[in-house]
Parts: sequence; structure tokens; C-alpha cells
Amino acid sequence: MYLKCRRRFKDGKEHRYFSIVESIRTRRGVIKRQVLYLGEINDSQEASWCKALEVFDKSDKTYRQLSIFTDDINPPDKVTNPIQIKLNEMRLERPREWGACWLALEMWHFLGLDNFWSKHLRPCRYWSNWLNVVISIVEYCFISSGSAWLLIRQWFKSSAMADLLGEDDSIALDDTLYRCLDLLHAPKKDLFSFLSERWKTLFNISYDVLLYDLTSTYFEADSKDNERLKKFGYSRDKRSDCVQVVIALIVTKEGFPVAYEVMPGNTQDRTTLPEFLKKIETVYGKLNRLWIMDRGIPTEESLKKMREHNADYLVGTPRGKLSKLEKQLLKEPWKKVQENVKVKLIREEKELYILTFSNGRRDKERSMRQRRLRNLYERLK
Repeated sequence: MYLKCRRRFKDGKEHRYFSIVESIRTRRGVIKRQVLYLGEINDSQEASWCKALEVFDKSDKTYRQLSIFTDDINPPDKVTNPIQIKLNEMRLERPREWGACWLALEMWHFLGLDNFWSKHLRPCRYWSNWLNVVISIVEYCFISSGSAWLLIRQWFKSSAMADLLGEDDSIALDDTLYRCLDLLHAPKKDLFSFLSERWKTLFNISYDVLLYDLTSTYFEADSKDNERLKKFGYSRDKRSDCVQVVIALIVTKEGFPVAYEVMPGNTQDRTTLPEFLKKIETVYGKLNRLWIMDRGIPTEESLKKMREHNADYLVGTPRGKLSKLEKQLLKEPWKKVQENVKVKLIREEKELYILTFSNGRRDKERSMRQRRLRNLYERLK
């Protein structure tokens, strides 16, 4: 490792930015990996970091800069503090996670994902074997899901993925991983068709019940990238000051994802359902299936279209319409369906309205009201 300086001229003044870099030898040559970014430091700080990178001698408990040579090479006279190493007596011991990586790789081959991605990933001037990069990303998310920074700096070096794939550390560089992610978007439709067929064959998954919901994620960075998607909108994270994107996801009752879409941050929930209905019919056919959604997603027009296509749905009734049914619901008796759950049923034309009472939900809402009352009481004091 060594201290690397990058110079930049800004506003007529020279700025120096430092970082600690390590050299790694691979089959494709020597690559430089940034270990720590120090930013702009002064001369005294630079000297202290250089001293910190020196070797600590346990014999006399001092720091000194050493030059390393093999035992068959005589060090030059001008080199100070040389050390000769016997390479034939050196032993490298590095514990790595192997079992989980091997099992995840076996599951990858069992699902046939290597055959699918090998047809959709083509070599380019940046990389020749994108398949191994995709495998590394997927296995990392499966074994130890986390940030891309953790994958690059820690997980790949402490795992056996390089040995299992016959690769080296160059496969886990940040620019390689991000370029690979750009290639995964194009075959998204074919991927879901492939997975649906595999899941149906291996796990007997049916698509008669689908759960549909939306979420959002925000960006704190003030970036100009993807301005088409980054918009201000209703924030589920209570961060209306940040731009965001909306993510829609459809899963089966077993939890298998069926389709997803990333949409602009100002997308309204009720405008997303018609597009997904067409997408699901295109991929999985026009079959009778039950859709489960929140009350804010469907509109009366979209529900009408679903009835025309013989698609059943279970959605929350709007509060305005629920108040109109109050008198009818009061007349109906409660029916016990589980130990702590009872319901009332009202049929109106082709719609079946279900009023549910749950002891667990009652206790939860009571605790929420009591917590708010306690807070108000503390403020009054």
C-alpha cells in the first residue's frame, strides 16, 4: 500500500487530494484498489500518514520503511533497510467462506440461470465474461445482502467466489459491477417469463393469487442523472424534501416475484394498475386470478375492466363508500371465522363487502391512541 496524490487546479489554486491505494497483481495485469480516501490534507498530515504506512518492527518496537527482496537477489548498496525473503518457505493462510458460495452456485446451475444469461450477455471492450460478474452479484445478494461498497471492499475477498469461478479480484471492481448492472435491464421481460416457467416446473407455483403493492425510495444526493425518474412526490418515508422513484412489485402468495417496475417519483398509485394488468396477461395469459391490493391503488374504472376480464380482486373499501354501508352492516350478525377474528358480509350486485374485526388489530389501535394521548398529556403539563 502507498499514498497516492491527485492534483487539481481550481479557481487558480492547486489542490492535492490523497488516498491510500494497494496494488493487486491479476492475470490481466496490476490493478489499483482504493483502500481509504483521505481528501485534501496538509503537509504535516501527509507526513503522519506516510509514517503510519511504514513497517512496525516488533524487535525494537520502532517504525521504519523496509525494502523487500527475494533470497536469490542481492539488494543494491543504495537501498536502506533491505529484507530478503525465502519464497520457498512462505505459506499463505487466508480463511474464506466456501460452503455457502458453493451451495448458492449449485442452486444457480440447478435453476438454469447460466443458460439464460449466457444468451443475453455479450462480450464487449470492457469485459469478456459478464456471466461470472452476474453470478457474483446474485450470490452476494443471496448470501450476504448489503451495499455494493461491502461487496467490493470486503465480501468478495473473504469468500471463495474467485476460486469457484476461476476469476481474480478484477471481477469485483466497482466500474465492472456497475457496467454489468446496466446490462441486466434489457432482458427483464424475458427473465420473468423464464423464471415463471421454472418456478411452475420446480415448485408447482400457481399465479391464481397475486399481491400488488407500491413503495418509494428517495435520494439525498443532488444529482442530475435520471431526471426522468427522480421526481418530487408523495413520500412514504416522510422525506418530501428529497426526489424519489416509485417501485411497483407483484408477488405470488408464496412470495415469488412476478413483475416489477421503476417509475417516476410523482407517479400516482391509481394510474399504475392498468399497465400491470396488460403485462401480466401478456406473460401469464388471461386466467382467472385474485388480485390483492391496497384501497388507494385501483379506481372504479380499473375495477370495472378487471370484472370484464373475469379477474377477482380483494381491495380495501374507500372510507366514503364504507359510511354508506354502515346501516346495512349494523343489521348483520357477526360470524366467527377464526379464534380472534369475526366478520360481517354484505352482497351488493356483484360485489361482496367484508367487515373484519380482529382482537389483535383492536389492541394495536388502542395502544396507538393511548400513546398519542400520553404525548398530548405530557405537552399539557
